[in-house]
Order: sequence, then structure tokens, then C-alpha cells
Amino acid sequence: MRPDGTLKVTGEFAYASDLWIDGMLWGATLRSPHPRARILSVDVGPALAMPGVRAVLTHEDVPGRKMFGIDRTEDQPVLAIGQVRHQGEPVALVAADHPETARRALERIAVAYEVLEPITDPRAVIADPEGLKVQDRGGITRHQPVRVGDVDAARAAAEVVVASEYEVGIQDQAFLGPESGLAIPSEDGGVDLYVSTQWIHNDLRQIAPCLGLSEDQVHMTLAGVGGAFGGREDLSMQIHAGMLALRTGRPVKMSYNRYESFFGHVHRHPALMRYEYGAAADGRLLYADVEIVLDGGAYTSSTLNVTGNAASLGVGPYEIPNIRIDAYGVYTNNPPCGAMRGFGAVQACFAYESMMDKLAAACGLSPVEVRRRNAVSQGSRLATGQVIESPAPLAEMLTRLEAVPMPPPLDPSDLRSLPGGVSQTTHGEGVVRGVGYGVGLKNICFSEGFDDLSTARVRLEVIGGEPTALVHTAAAEVGQGLVTVQAQIARTELGVQRVTIAPADDQVGDAGSSSASRQSYMSGGAVKRACEAVRDGLLALAARRLGRPAGDLGVAGGKIVSRAGGVLSSIEDVLGDEVIEETREFHHRPTVPMDPVTGQGDSHTQLALCVHRAVVDVDVDLGLVKVVEMAAVQDVGRILNRLSLEGQIHGGSAQGLGLAVMEEIVVSGGLVRNPSFTDYLIPTILDMPPMRLDILENPDPDAPYGLRGAGEPPTLSSTPAIVAAIRDATGRALTRVPVRPEHVSLPSPAAR
Repeated sequence: MRPDGTLKVTGEFAYASDLWIDGMLWGATLRSPHPRARILSVDVGPALAMPGVRAVLTHEDVPGRKMFGIDRTEDQPVLAIGQVRHQGEPVALVAADHPETARRALERIAVAYEVLEPITDPRAVIADPEGLKVQDRGGITRHQPVRVGDVDAARAAAEVVVASEYEVGIQDQAFLGPESGLAIPSEDGGVDLYVSTQWIHNDLRQIAPCLGLSEDQVHMTLAGVGGAFGGREDLSMQIHAGMLALRTGRPVKMSYNRYESFFGHVHRHPALMRYEYGAAADGRLLYADVEIVLDGGAYTSSTLNVTGNAASLGVGPYEIPNIRIDAYGVYTNNPPCGAMRGFGAVQACFAYESMMDKLAAACGLSPVEVRRRNAVSQGSRLATGQVIESPAPLAEMLTRLEAVPMPPPLDPSDLRSLPGGVSQTTHGEGVVRGVGYGVGLKNICFSEGFDDLSTARVRLEVIGGEPTALVHTAAAEVGQGLVTVQAQIARTELGVQRVTIAPADDQVGDAGSSSASRQSYMSGGAVKRACEAVRDGLLALAARRLGRPAGDLGVAGGKIVSRAGGVLSSIEDVLGDEVIEETREFHHRPTVPMDPVTGQGDSHTQLALCVHRAVVDVDVDLGLVKVVEMAAVQDVGRILNRLSLEGQIHGGSAQGLGLAVMEEIVVSGGLVRNPSFTDYLIPTILDMPPMRLDILENPDPDAPYGLRGAGEPPTLSSTPAIVAAIRDATGRALTRVPVRPEHVSLPSPAAR
């Protein structure tokens, strides 16, 4: 059972927004209403004069470095300096006795702006990167080419050529717990921060210099996280709360409301993509010519790495001998974008899977067969030249998926089963069923030469007469079930039942981010190594006390056992008053950056495959879509916790469904038009269909226990599968997600 499960179900779990301490102040942020403007003046006097207001701060009050940024690209101001580059950019801070006082004080701050025309067209930036500058370094964050073979010669030889342009809108992580945290001045002149984040130590590296403190003076503890999905990798209120606490000498709590949350974190990069594929008459791919344009918004955030992912995975898990990819990340005055589940691979997957369906139709093949004929396998090379060294049974997975039984036919007598449901928009007339397939290839862990690591400390001692293990990492539990997996590993390796997971904080080494589907691999590997070291110490102690060779001893069920069989002693008797504690780091195998000209290089640690089949019913008169069923086949290497694993596949599929048919931040002229859950729609339990799962286990020899990261791949393949099913039902091209009713509905029967 998940140790946090009961508390979350009963509503007793303490999230960051529940933090409270006597005497605390409330912080609030003044944000720009404009996507691009010069700041002519800021008058904080009227706000400071209000009763109950304790501090009003601008960029002039930042005690240390004024710029910060994830991935060590420090281009984002703590508070706007001279200009604003996106709607919602922080301009000033207030601390007050009451949250309403703080919000009213924001209205008293007078900011004079010179509004400028925002740069919002990413393709125009590529055409004129020096003329359309959002950042001083130019308009392009990263251009990553991939070059394999001779595309022009292959084009001349191709018997079938298909081409299209695709677009992906801005998706929000839509976590339910808003950005929140508490900053408390500490006795050493520093600050204690209790925040919901995905990466404690990367936060720390950015926060301390901006507060003018050493890292030792900033003490970070993970507060309860209400979902993340990449949206908490970047800083939100951390530096701001710390500034207010240091200025006032009192604890300061900051908690965004839902509207502010839409401006307080990055989103998924929107994408414009152009694809051209050439093939032989039998459907075997000869070349791919691809352009991917990712709009990163005003600041770099994770755009460098998202662009690298989109480039390296831009044609998916297919063998293509000639490839030309140009992937661009650009700056605009649109909302800042960064990490979100799938991280660059989602956008490319929608395009390349749509192209595979287009190719299948042109060659007279089924969608499954065209994928099977081009599928990678163990020993295949990716677009980057990297050889797939571990099992990659894509053809088998497609065959298994194709064999999954179809759901029963539509039952018009049950209104709940129809598009529109009990709203009675239809009784079955105009409803057409469609079936579609999608395949996704996702990298696991950090890539391109990043020295990815995680650290774990494990302590074994007797408490209350029972051997007890304490596992301490800085890894963020963001809802994925990591605390359960860590405890499972400790029980497995140490043979004890009582395991406690210490709160994640900065008092142990870096654990990296809870992203890239990496924590089971990386922190799981670190916990495993630390436990092995503790077990070795325990067996050495047992050998001395029992007079037996350590090599003949093992642990099982709380006992010291002989390798030949038989219980020799209990662990608690061997331990006595001794405490065994070990700290270990775990690093994955080295990777290298993509070549800046050819894109070649072993840039990824591990790769994961998921395939989806979606069945939809579409009301072609009203443009309503009901996803009837999704089936998924995924290779996870090895199952560590089946229930959590299935939850990850369901959750990723739900986010893919959202992107396919409903989720989009609508932006016009750099302004967000729907910053609320009234107008930004996410799937509910009524939108999520039944799922059939077929989970394969082909262990990765380089990974702890052979596991393969599993959280992100379903997000890739579910979206194109659903859109393909809608295409199958309607015959529409559907080159943009999310698909909207006007994209689906056919002319009225009288006009057909």
C-alpha cells in the first residue's frame, strides 16, 4: 500500500498550500498584463502606505544575482528589469498580514508601461532571427540538425511520396495543487524553504545566488506536491518568498490561485511541423525530410533539451536510411514553455505517426502493417546513429495490439455510451465508429552528456526490538509512487519489513529531477546500491559474531540465513546496538551531446516503447467525439509495482487524450484567453474510457532490476492513436491537435 495513499484519499494529506506557521505573512506577486512592454516607472509608495503591508519589493531589492534559469541558462529575471517579455511576468512583490491585504496592495502599485508589438510568430523568428529578438542572443534558442544519408537522391528514387504540415497547441500540465510554499528566516541568516518542486538541488543552485546566500544557508524541504508533470521543474515562488522573508524577518507563505497558476509555470511547447516521407511501393521508408519549430516563449527554460529530444526522436521508432531533420527552438513573447510529460517527443510523435497513416493509405497497406514493415528492433540505428542495444520488440507489440479484441458495437439505447452522453444530443444518428493506432518512442533519464546521478543514504538499526531501515533521498514524490518503490527495494535488499522513507530535503546528496521517467531507474538504483552496502556491512558483522564466512551468509525475512539453507540468527540479534549507515551515488552509463551539424551521437541512456489502439465514436453532424476504448502494449523492462505501473500508463494515456481532443491554452497576440479550468478543459473520469493493458517484460541489462522508465511513453502514442481513429471515422485530414468540433463535423445531410 502507498504510505501516502490513505491520507490523500481522506483529504488529510498536507500539501504545500496547507502549510501554516504562527506569525506568518502572506506574499503576493504583481504581474504584467502585457506580453511585451517597456517599464517606464514603478511607484510602490501607495502600496507601502496601506495598513498591514510589511514589504513591497522590485528588482532593485533583489539581494543577489538578478537572473536565474534552469539548465544553467540564466536569462530570466527574478523581477522584471526595464521590460516585460510575456504576459504574467513578475514585476513586484508584496508581503502583508492577510492575503486579501496583499492582493489589494498589488492594485495600489502604479506601473507605467510603454506597450510594444509582441513577437508571436515562431516561423517569422526563424526567417529573421536577428531582427525579431526577444532575447539579446537572437531569436533562436537552438537549431539542431540531423543528417543521415542523401535525402535528395532518395527522393528521386522514391515510388511513393507523402507530405503534410502539423500543429500542436499549448498544453498545460494542469496539476491540481497550485504553486505554494513557505519561507522562514533561519538563525544563520539564511532561509528555510518548504516548497513543492520536482528537483530540490537544482532549485537550490538557482535560489541561493539570487538571495545573496551560500547554498548552506538555504535549507530546502519538499512540501506535499499536488501533481507536477514537468511544470514544477522551473522556479515559481521560491525566490520571491525567500526575498520577502529575509526583508521582513518573518515567515512568508505564497500560494497561487488557479488563474495565477496558468502564468506561474511553463507549459508544453506548441509546435509547427513540416514532414515529407518517401517510400518504395511496398511501404518501406526511403527518406524523411522534416522541420520542427518549437515555440519556447520568452525565456530558455528547458527549450534547449526539448529541441534536442524532438530532433533525435523526430522520426520515431522506424528504420529510415536517409534523414534530414531541422529542429528549432525559438524565443517569442508567447507564454514561456518548458518541461512537460513527453518533453519534445510528444509533438514529433503526433506528426510522424500521422505520416505513417498517410503513407499506409498511399501504399494500400493497413496502419499496423506499414508500421511493422518499418519497425526498429534490437540492433537498429536511430536517426542519431545510436544503436538500440536492448530489446525493442516493436513488431511483436504491434501484432499483439492488433490481436486485442475490439469493444462491443455501439448501443444506441444507452445514452451514456453516445457522444454527448445524457445530454441527448443524438440517439445514434450521425455517429460513426473509427479505429486508430499510435506508436511512441521516448528516451528515459537525462541525455546528451548530462552526468545524471542520484544519491541515497540508508540506515539500518534496531528500533523497538525490530530491525528498521531508514531511506533518505532528495527525490521528489510528485504522485508517481516513488516512496513505495524505495521501500520495496529496501525490503528486498535488506530482508526487513519495517522501512521508513525520510522526508526529501537537501540534507542528502542530489537525486536529480522527478522527470524524464528517471526516478525508479536513478533513485531506485541509488537506494539499491546503498542497501547492498548496508547488507554487506550487516553480513560482515554477522560473520564476526556467528563465526561464519560472510560469503556463506544472506538475509531473508528478517533473518540471517546460510547460503546452503537454514536460519542462523535474527537480524536484530546480530545488530544489537550497532547502526549501519551507508551513502551511495548511482550514475547511468555515459551519453554524448548530439553533433551540432549532423545530430549524430549516443545521446540517450535508455529508450521505451508504447503502442496504442483507440476506438472512437464520432457524431459527424455535431463534431462530438467519444473515446470508447484504448488498448496499450508497453515494454517496461521489469515490473516493480504493477498497480503503480498501470496507474502511470492510465495517467499518461489520459493526458494524451486531453491533448488529442480538448486541452489547449488559447493565445492571441501573446495574451492567454482561457486561464481557468472553466475554459481550459481537462479529461474527467467520464471522458476516460476503459483500457486494456498488455505489459511486456524484456529486462534492460544496464538498468537496476532491468526496469525501463514507464511514465511518459503512453503520453506519446495515445494522442496520435485517438486522432487516427477520428480520421478513420470522418475521413478528415486532421493535422492539428487538439481536434475541435469544427474540425470533425461534416456538412449537413442536405448539403452532402
